[in-house]
Amino acid sequence: MSATTTHAAPAPLSGAQLWLAAGALAAGNFIAVLDTTIANVSVPNIAGGLGVAANQGTWVITSYAVAEAITVPLTGWLTARFGTVRLFVTSMLLFGLFSMLCGMSTSLEMLLTCRVLQGLAGGPLMPLSQTLLQQIFPKEKQSTAIGLWSMTTLVAPVLGPLLGGVLCDQVSWPWIFHINVPIALICSYIAWQMLKRHESAIQRSRIDSIGLVLLVIWVAALQLMLDEGKNHDWFASNEIVTLAIVAVIGFAAFLIWELTERNPVVNLRVFRHRGYWVSVLTISLAFGSFFGATVLTPQWLQSYMGYTATDAGIAQAISGILSVLAAPLVAQLTTRMDPRPLVFMGVMWLGAVTLFRSFATTDISFVQVALPLFFQGLGMPFFFVPLIGLAMSSVEEHEMAAAAGLMNFLRTMSGAIATSLVTTAWEDKAKYYHDVLTGLSDAGGEAVHSMGTVFGTEPARNLLNYLVDSQSIMLSTNEVFWISGLSFVVAACVVWLAPRPTRVADTSNVH
Repeated sequence: MSATTTHAAPAPLSGAQLWLAAGALAAGNFIAVLDTTIANVSVPNIAGGLGVAANQGTWVITSYAVAEAITVPLTGWLTARFGTVRLFVTSMLLFGLFSMLCGMSTSLEMLLTCRVLQGLAGGPLMPLSQTLLQQIFPKEKQSTAIGLWSMTTLVAPVLGPLLGGVLCDQVSWPWIFHINVPIALICSYIAWQMLKRHESAIQRSRIDSIGLVLLVIWVAALQLMLDEGKNHDWFASNEIVTLAIVAVIGFAAFLIWELTERNPVVNLRVFRHRGYWVSVLTISLAFGSFFGATVLTPQWLQSYMGYTATDAGIAQAISGILSVLAAPLVAQLTTRMDPRPLVFMGVMWLGAVTLFRSFATTDISFVQVALPLFFQGLGMPFFFVPLIGLAMSSVEEHEMAAAAGLMNFLRTMSGAIATSLVTTAWEDKAKYYHDVLTGLSDAGGEAVHSMGTVFGTEPARNLLNYLVDSQSIMLSTNEVFWISGLSFVVAACVVWLAPRPTRVADTSNVH
């Protein structure tokens, strides 16, 4: 049995109140999305500040993404249990608190713990901000609500690398987290004052606790295995073998439980729709490729090309210009035509640009780095917006909320997994090419001897090693971009496995 508390319909907000509340909700969504990318250019600074290797610094990105992904399927239950407004305000306050603790961290362990807690608090902010925006705007202004939410969702990941770079260069890396604190405090106060009368009904319903525990176990084990594998020689380590076994058994148990549970935490039954699972597979492949390359680019630019965090952020942020400009056009096209050609063109465009980037050299200029990223942004809305429409039009009306949550979970998880795989492959390939180039360039020691007559033996060795390092990293970077580009091509072809949609889905409640 469940007990439900009902509320009378609240009076609508006045003009000034409406926009004040809308600004607070949009800002809440903005900082939650911002933190998925703001650390991308900050990894070298964080790693240096905490005295850890750069590959360990990427855990700051994956830990947040995984934690955020886990809470998304829980948002519906949490909303019913505590109320939409109360949950939003609490999530904002906790997000601000854990952001402050992230900035105060003195060790990697402390930072990762706080980053996980920050992700758990931030997960509900995205769907709740959209829900509340649509709730407070009158019916005739629903497009304004959706547009405001969509704009912050598109702009935030674009500004993340730029803002992160500026803060790292001008202040210090903790400020990429501290900047959230005043925003969280102000927005939570405004949201509570303006929206508490819009609180949703409270329903005392139970949660699928076993399903949730199994979800956390297999996801955590999988991510730890991917993050730690390269440091422990993969399956030569008992720790990695144990994590792999836990991940496989946990995933199998999760599947069995969720498919037999009456009220599962993740409704896997939506995968019976071909259009839905094809859309999810497409977005997972494409987003994983995109996010992996996005994480790799600033690390390469800062660590081996001499870029500052600001310059690396600018190069990355340029990719969002065409994305934001094209989004309204794509939204219109999605409602008027078959979305599959739009998705195909968008993902193929992303793949073509990424393949083009795989022919870079060590003397590449800033313009040559930034220009492909600028044009790459054009493909993002063509890939993302129609694909959501295709997925949601493939499921039944009552399944849309569960399908949206599951799709967002898998999209976020694919980004976290791709980050681990890309950084591992990048380092492994760099070592491989370093060995190959060392053998080719100076197998008999003649080059060192020749340069040693001018610079001295030790400086000659250092110079040769520097040259080999830079070329091996460049070759490794190009190979990762090449693989990412091919993954985009595969994802673009996969979308044609979906049947032509018979209706246009209302994606206004999709996050």
